[in-house]
Amino acid sequence: MAERGYGRVVNVSSGVGQFASLSTYAPAYSISKTALNAFTRVLAATYQSQGVLVNAVDPGWVRTDMGGKSAPRSVEQGAETAVWLATLPEDGPTGGFFRDRRAIPW
Repeated sequence: MAERGYGRVVNVSSGVGQFASLSTYAPAYSISKTALNAFTRVLAATYQSQGVLVNAVDPGWVRTDMGGKSAPRSVEQGAETAVWLATLPEDGPTGGFFRDRRAIPW
């Protein structure tokens, strides 16, 4: 991507990985998402001048095999922001954490 001067990286994270609201919920899962968030920031800083935008998305609690049938969000709702981030224009954000196309705290 960097060699071609264009790319979009979208890391699928979770709100349980937010530094702003860390809790004791599922420690291994939470820590892995926190690490992914940190990796997102490092990649974004590394490649920001080379046309590669790197962001993370929290799709929310989605009706999937993992989320279960009682999850409040549809698959389409969960995927919408990831697709948006994957198709950002050249001047789009990088190094951010998003849900519903809005930046959320790390």
